[in-house]
Formats: sequence, structure tokens, C-alpha cells
Amino acid sequence: MATAAKATKYVGKPIKRKEDPRLVQGIAHYVDDLKLVGMLHMGIVRSPYAHARIRSIDTTKARSAPGVVSIVTAEDVDGAIGPVPCGAMIPDMKPAPRPVLATGEARFVGEGVAAVVASDPYALQDAMELVEVDYEPLPVVVDPEKALRKDSPRVHDVHADNAAYRWELEGGDIKKAFKQADRVIKVHLTNQRLIPVAMEGRAVLAQYDRGDNRITLWSASQIPHILRTQIAAMLNFPEYGVYVIVPEVGGGFGSKLNVYSEEALACYLAMKIEKPVKWTEGRRENFLATIHGRDQIADMEFAVKRDGTVLGLRAHFIADLGAYFQLLTPLIPTLTGLMCVGPYKIPNVRAEITGVFTNKMSTDAYRGAGRPEATYFLERGMQAVATELKIDPAELRRKNFPKAKEFPYATATGLIYDSANYQGTLDLALKKSEYKKLRREQAAARKSKTGRLMGIGLGSYVEICALGPSSAMPSGGWESATVRIEPTGRVRVLTGSSPHGQGEETSFSQIAADLLGVTMDDVIIVHGDTSAVPYGIGTFGSRSLAVGGTAMYRAIEKLRDKLLKIAGLVLSEDPANLVLRNKQIVSKRDPKKSMSFADAVGAAYTAKALPPGVEPGLEATHFYEPTNFTFSFGTHIAVVDVDPETGDVKLRKYIAADDCGNVINPLLVEGQLQGGIVQSVGQAYFEEAVYDDQGQLLSGELADYAIPRASDLPWIETYNTVTPTPVNPLGAKGVGEAGTIGATPTLVNAVLDALAPLGVRNIDMPLKRERVWKAIREATAGPSGRPRRAK
Repeated sequence: MATAAKATKYVGKPIKRKEDPRLVQGIAHYVDDLKLVGMLHMGIVRSPYAHARIRSIDTTKARSAPGVVSIVTAEDVDGAIGPVPCGAMIPDMKPAPRPVLATGEARFVGEGVAAVVASDPYALQDAMELVEVDYEPLPVVVDPEKALRKDSPRVHDVHADNAAYRWELEGGDIKKAFKQADRVIKVHLTNQRLIPVAMEGRAVLAQYDRGDNRITLWSASQIPHILRTQIAAMLNFPEYGVYVIVPEVGGGFGSKLNVYSEEALACYLAMKIEKPVKWTEGRRENFLATIHGRDQIADMEFAVKRDGTVLGLRAHFIADLGAYFQLLTPLIPTLTGLMCVGPYKIPNVRAEITGVFTNKMSTDAYRGAGRPEATYFLERGMQAVATELKIDPAELRRKNFPKAKEFPYATATGLIYDSANYQGTLDLALKKSEYKKLRREQAAARKSKTGRLMGIGLGSYVEICALGPSSAMPSGGWESATVRIEPTGRVRVLTGSSPHGQGEETSFSQIAADLLGVTMDDVIIVHGDTSAVPYGIGTFGSRSLAVGGTAMYRAIEKLRDKLLKIAGLVLSEDPANLVLRNKQIVSKRDPKKSMSFADAVGAAYTAKALPPGVEPGLEATHFYEPTNFTFSFGTHIAVVDVDPETGDVKLRKYIAADDCGNVINPLLVEGQLQGGIVQSVGQAYFEEAVYDDQGQLLSGELADYAIPRASDLPWIETYNTVTPTPVNPLGAKGVGEAGTIGATPTLVNAVLDALAPLGVRNIDMPLKRERVWKAIREATAGPSGRPRRAK
């Protein structure tokens, strides 16, 4: 019998991204690259005050400036453009709708008060400076804890106070847990406000065709279909007449998972003027008026036994929401509450969240979106438990992990974790870092007279991802895919997922090529064009592969089955005995019985002899609704040296052991993990959005907002275990946010481990050298200024 050729397999291989050649050559197209005939430029005049009454806006001088085509204020668009949408609802939440232009009052620095359209960017800038706004400054509140006081200035006068909502969750018997505890260990922690700093800022280009009554909107968005729906609603315009196109997107990190006022304004003005209107965000605008992330304060109480068993957790979170609700602003902190028990068997929990209005830009989804905050608070708390009980932090974690055989595992917060082996990633991280050797090195350093401060930080995490079931999502959690095999044999995948750096064109092509027995070059992935792609939800929450990829998988299954039926008729073979490989359809029993993939495709289109009940053509659509979230997990270890003289932190070593289920492309996984870890280095050691008491953003540009550089980083070592999820047929979870979720507490724990002999228990992020230096000095005895040696 002839031996069948071995099938080419792509899934599981570290294949370079298909997207990269056009990107590195500079021949890809971003929104700002697009130029249309007659295109005009829009700019937004923004409030310089964090809170002010708008007495009047005089546009007379600006209207007469050279090149000015149109100027609109809130009064002009009243009734024509609805408020910025908020898709999340919390019971008893106070409304805070954001008008596209400030109406009556401006409530944060950077809020738009007028939109100007001019013939070119230079004329636009000159005209914007001529718009005269008479402001009456009002009292400002930027501290969320102060905002909750009875005597605080109110951000919205229609509400009695600044508490936007109160959310609570309870599981188990929390009172009994604290009654049975040997110790109660408390921590007060801050997760500072961050700015996403995507390489590409936001950009919008709108064009109106009066003949077809059609708006075409190009936008750097993560959610093209949701954007289409919301723009149609804001403008009261037929949705079938709105086309959204998302070209290349230069990063988003959640900041482009939104609907912004500029998108609606550009569409409105394009209709009004009947010429294309473009708006491109400057970096300072990006810092002021694109959503921010994090900004939570936590008080955590751990009820523990002397042996380290955690019996219960009480947590109260204060979430600074900013002045208005953007698309998901109220929802993000609830993810912190849902994930507050992390990867541990904590059977009793009570979590409370108070969302607070302040005179700042809105917070919303930023890489991890509520889960990094939960993991940071929990892992800093677990470090405190280990320190207080004098237990090795690795063993404390191991003691409180559920075992692999206990999955699916129901948490006290109401989630069902799908699959895990937390001990496996912990053991892998310990082994690869040579943990015991590191502890011996640290012990020797603490006994030496050099004053060397060496720290070893651990962080274990579990992340809710592959968001997710529609019952738990504000606008649906399913995803769509249409797969079309062209008559030439090329495969076209139309996906509702819309990537912005995830490598979707590569990973999806790997899956499709394996399923159909073709090459990756035979597969093209189409996304981001609402006129071509079936309605989809979008890319966020580490869902592209696990949800969008599964939708594609199911659609391809339908086509594969159809091709096998056609081949079975031609070859007089049971379709169950046929396989697709190397562009052939081959009998498993007799490899001599085969036909080419191209011939089978041709038979489907010529339709001369099709099996009974089989329709001509090769196109299938699937809308995949997941039954649960998936839950990636891991353990990270960081090693640092802290200079006692300067407070400088040197990150010597970083080990990440993660599990995202089945790995489609190891190269993509490593890239996502490394990128996420680097963003955590930013939060842990450098980044902070700083407002002064008057609501002025002091860190409003990259000269004042530090982000990590290559010289700040060691070689990041990434390893993985594989625990497939039963939730989808790919067995894949999610990895886009995992690095960010696991790394932040690991990096901070490492510094505080170095300072533990001095009695330093906490330093608020970012751990800038001056803060570390100050903590060392405050903990140092004697006039020499050198730290005490560990005893």
C-alpha cells in the first residue's frame, strides 16, 4: 500500500506574522494616511479648566479667519447629536451622560467646547486660538476619597453627592470566617491612574454621500460594528447607511474600545458641509481626552490561620470614574470585585465598590481592565500575609491553590473557573528562576556588609478572558465569521474580530490552513470593514482567538464537511474516511483514492454532480456564543537590586510561567506576554497620570510621563504549561492581557522584599527612585544614612 504524504501542520509553530512585511516597509495605511478630494480638517477647542461654567462662546473672530469653513458649539448640535453612549448599567447608578460638546459646564480639563473645521491644519490651529470662551471657574475635586465627603464640590449638580454607584458581592459566610481566624491582616493600597499611550493616537475621517445618503467613517477603533451602531443612534441616522472602516490600528490597549465625541462630530460636520472631514489627535490631546485606566484604592482584610490558610477576604474598592461615563466606565471596577479572590481557595468573601465622580477624564478599559487591579491588590495582600506569618511566599500560594482535579472550580464570587493547574506554573517558575539558589544568594547579601538590597518578588494570577457569554456582557459576547472558498481555491475569512496588533491574520490563517489542508498563503483574513464583514463584537478582553477564532473554526467545519461529501461522491468513498491535507482530499484507507482540493472546489461551483441536499458554492457563516469565559493563569518571578544610596531599582531577572491553554503560535504568545510585562514595568516603576488640586494634568505629555525604555529591562524569560480549556474546540484561552495582569504585583513585591529587613511594608506605585529613597531613609537608623543590616 502506498504511504500517504505527511500533512503540513501550522498550528503550534512559531510562524512570523503575515502582517509584518507591510508594516515594517511602511506601506500599510493608518487613518491619518488617508487623503480624500476636498478633505477638510477638524479641531476641538478644549476647556483649560477642570470645572467651569461656560458663560458664553464668541466665534466671530474665528469664523472670519482664513480657511475656516464651519464652527459648532453645544448649542448648534443640540438635538442633532445624542450623548456619548454608555453601554454598562449598574443597579441604582447615577446617570452622567457626556454631551459631545460641553453644555453649560465643562467638567474636566480637555473637555471639548467647540469644533472648528478649516481647509488645512495650520489655518485650523490659528482659528481655534481665536475662539473666545468666557468661563466662570467652579470648585474642583480630583481626589476620589475627598470627593466622597459631604462637603466636597459636586461634579454634577443634579446629584446629591459624587458617589456614582455602590456595588457589592458576597459569598460564603464572611462573619464566620473572621471569627475563626487566628489573624486578620490589613492592607491599604493604591493602583494609580495610567494613560494608555498607544503609538497611534485616535484618528477619524468621515465622508458623506448625499446621493446614497451614506456616511463612511474611517476610525482607529477596536469595535467597528458597535461603533457603527452607536454613531447611527447618536445621529438618528439609518444604520444601514453607516459604513465603518478600520484600517491599520497602531495599538489600542483598550483606549480604542470606545465611542468618542469626535467620531460623531466628524460625521455630523461631513454631512453639514458635504465634504470629507478628518480629525487627528495630538499627543497632548491624547493624554487629556482619551480614556485613562486603573485609578482604584483598596482596603483589604485577610482572615487567616497561623499556617497561612486564607479563610476569608473583605475588600472595599474606591474607583475614580472621572467626570463622565464612557462606553464601559462603570463596568470596569466590577471586574476587580469578581476577580478579587484570584487563583486561591478563599471560600468566604465580601467585596464592595464605590464608583466616584471627579473632575478628571473618564477611566475605562485599559489592558486587563479591572483584572490587573484585582491581582495587584490580592498579590500585595498575600505578600503581606507571608511577611506577617513568616511563610515563604511561594509556599503560601501553593497552600491556598485549588488542586487541578477540583476544576471546574466555583469561586465565592460566583465564577466558574474552567481548567487550571496552578501548582504547575508555580513549580515551573520556581525551577526556571532557580528560586532556592536565589534565596541563598539573598540571605548571603543580607549578612554582608555591602548594604546590598536584593529582592525576589512572586505573583500568581488568574485572568477572566475570552469575554464572553452574552448574558454577562453589555452588548453581546458572541463573535461572527464568514468563510468563503473562492472558485480559484483561495480561502477568504471575514471576521467580526478587529485586531490592533494581536497577529490575528497569522493565527487565524494557521487554523484555517490546517483545517482545510491548504497553505497559509492560500488564506486571507478580512476584518474591520462593516460593509463586508458580518456584524461582530470586536477585539478586547483577550477574546479574539478563543471567541472569534472559534467562530471561524465552526464555519470552516461546515465547508470541510461539504467538501468531503462532494469528494466522497466523486471517489465513491464514505466522507468519514476522507481527510484534507496538502491540497488533496485523500482516503485514509487507500491513499491512492484522492482528488485535489481545487477539483473539489470546482465541483462545488460548477454543480454538475453534487450529493443530494448539497447546495452549490462554498460559503458558511457562524455566530459563536461561548458557554463560559476562559481563565488563563500563571506565576511570575522578578529579581531586583535596590541601590540604598539613590533608591534606584535594577530589574535583574524576570521569569514568566503562563498557561493560556493550547498555543496556536508560540511566537505570538511570547510577544503578547513580553509586551504586557513591559507595560507592567511602566506602572510599577515609572508611569503615573498626575493631576494637581485644580485638575490640571501635570503629566500631560511624554516629557512628563515616563514610559519604560529598553535599557530598563532585562531579558524576559517566558515559559508555558498547557491546560486546554473545555469551553471551545480550540482548547485556547487568551493571552493578550496576561503579562500585564501577572507582572505588576510581582515587580512591586520584589522591591518590597528587598526592603523587608528595614521594615518597609508598602510604597505606592510607581516606585520611582525618590519614593524608594525616601522609604529607605525613613527606615534607616543612625547618622550614616545606610540601612540596617538584616538580623
